[in-house]
Amino acid sequence: MKPILVVNYKAYPSSHGEPAARIAEKAAELASTHNVRIILAVPATEVYRLSKIHDDIFIQGVKPVPQGAYTGSITVEMAVSAGARGILLNHSENKMLYRDIQHIIQRTSLETLVCAETPEEAAAVSMLKPSMIAVEPPELIGTGIPVSKAKPEIIINTVELVRKHNPDIPILTGAGISEPDDAVKALQLGSQGILVASSIMKASQPEAKLEQFTEALEKTVNLNAS
Repeated sequence: MKPILVVNYKAYPSSHGEPAARIAEKAAELASTHNVRIILAVPATEVYRLSKIHDDIFIQGVKPVPQGAYTGSITVEMAVSAGARGILLNHSENKMLYRDIQHIIQRTSLETLVCAETPEEAAAVSMLKPSMIAVEPPELIGTGIPVSKAKPEIIINTVELVRKHNPDIPILTGAGISEPDDAVKALQLGSQGILVASSIMKASQPEAKLEQFTEALEKTVNLNAS
């Protein structure tokens, strides 16, 4: 399986407009030349435009409601129409009830990436059968202190617990991953990829940073395979 690199655009100044488009253009270029899957989790306002640039766009959440009188809500159907390939759910900045996560997973054909804060939560989420899981201890998000180095046991325990319930689901690691070496360490501990945000979206040269992460992931997988 290809290693997975997910970039969460969040709501930074670079998450919309021309900066967002330039990152998407670089992602499309790198995805075509490297054996790495690059997913961009973008604001709802950017899904349609960026999906015309890069074909692996996830929307940053939807509401567990049907189409109807729900002013201000983004529904699964809207995400599909806008061109999203998947949905990011349950990020620590946008926590959800388990029943709402399950409702969305069950009623969409889109891929779902569900975040969890602990190994135990990741194991519980895995039983809802999302497409992917990302473990992110919230106290490290945005700190530049990578979970792969500060709390490697979180990755190890997540892999062990999740595999008991779902042996095949890709497990990603996030929180504080700021350098390519952090990504390499995450893979060495059992992750299939990483979830990053500020290290790319707040970088002075986000496209160059994206390339560094992509090359590090590809090189690590190639070394493991040889």
